[in-house]
Amino acid sequence: MAVKTEKDLSESQRNLWLKAVAAIELRNFDYAISLLQEILKQEPEFLTGRQLLRRAEVTKSKASKKSFFRIPTAPLAVMKAQRATKKDPKRAIEILEKVLRDEPYNRQANLALKDAAVAGGLPETGVFALRTLLEANSRDLKVLRELGRLYRQLGDYEQEIEIYNQITAINPLDAEALRLGKDASAHASMKRGGWTQAESYRDLIKDKELAISLEQQSRMHLTGESLDQQIAEAHALHEKEPANVDLARRLGALNEQKKDFKVAIGWYQYAADLTNGADAGLLRKVSDLKIRCLEDEITAHEEFLGAHRSNLESNAKKAEELDAARAQRAELLIAEARERVTRNPADPQLRFELGEKLFSAGQFREAVPELQRAQQNPHVRLKAMNLLGCCYGELGMLDLATKQLEQASKEILSMDAMKKEIVYQLGLIYARRGEAEKSLECMKQIYEVEHGYKDVATRVESSYHANRSER
Repeated sequence: MAVKTEKDLSESQRNLWLKAVAAIELRNFDYAISLLQEILKQEPEFLTGRQLLRRAEVTKSKASKKSFFRIPTAPLAVMKAQRATKKDPKRAIEILEKVLRDEPYNRQANLALKDAAVAGGLPETGVFALRTLLEANSRDLKVLRELGRLYRQLGDYEQEIEIYNQITAINPLDAEALRLGKDASAHASMKRGGWTQAESYRDLIKDKELAISLEQQSRMHLTGESLDQQIAEAHALHEKEPANVDLARRLGALNEQKKDFKVAIGWYQYAADLTNGADAGLLRKVSDLKIRCLEDEITAHEEFLGAHRSNLESNAKKAEELDAARAQRAELLIAEARERVTRNPADPQLRFELGEKLFSAGQFREAVPELQRAQQNPHVRLKAMNLLGCCYGELGMLDLATKQLEQASKEILSMDAMKKEIVYQLGLIYARRGEAEKSLECMKQIYEVEHGYKDVATRVESSYHANRSER
């Protein structure tokens, strides 16, 4: 059963969704939760809705006072859901969501939700349930193993590798995790190499000697003459087989190893053209190397300007070249982000990445709609709200900036890194509005936790010096 997105909702469901998002903006979590639960009752495949529901529940739970006299009912409800899982997984999910409304990190309820979701053909929801538990305890080995097995079922070997890497980081002597991690790496290599798509055994051994040669060469870190020799040999083979994608890819990799990035880009682009743009890895390689070339150019310009500060004439030219290289890098990053959004316009995570790139490039007006859409993703919601508030500030909309940042600050209870940034930006906006006391209060909140954060210490301590001078 495929995951559904916002665009797959009916008109009535979309209206409920918009009301739920608005309710969360107003911190009316009870109303938002009831709306989201109703949507999920009708469309259990709407994963983004379930993610936003859980984020609302977590935020509400953190803000609520715990009652010591409350009789726990979760164990009975979990048992009821487990009994219903085989016959009616959808009903089991609904029962468990009622438990998670008050206890979003309930371990047994989330594990049961994973089982019910998988039984109901919603493995992505199962992944989400396990990821929720890892939010509460990232070192829970049982949950990590369950997640690794689930990624194996989904064929998401890259994520499976990451999970087993986490397990071995916690326990380096875990032989099973080491073995399963190696298996996942092998499966990932086969998938990338197209083995799983081969129509016959002959497709896999069409040019066995060449394949073995390329594999052995890829394992060697060549330098100097040996590297040049490999490039010459690969080029000779390419002239005989100009349509061989593996040879073009190999020439790109060899030139990249030689740090001749411009030539490497040409070969990777050639290989990508041979696949008609179907190989996303090759396209990403071209983009990454172009950005790397620009970053090297930017570094060189910055080092030159740092070493030749007295030569104003040459500095002016270098400064122009530096600005041009930075602008070109920004354009490449934005173009790449736009392309990903075009391929999947309903993904709020991709919207956030595009908005972030536009913000970094100073294109604040263009970033606003992307960041507004990105708020629908619970995982980047606060980051999007912070950047959106900053955009409003840059555009001179100080009232909107204040409202956005105040709301984002209220959604985080502890003064973590994200809240520090939000409160700091809010303090700057208050200062621009002439509300000095509110601005100073923001800086004091951060000062109490981290004295060395940006220029907070200077701002706070100078206010006390000013008060003493007035006396």
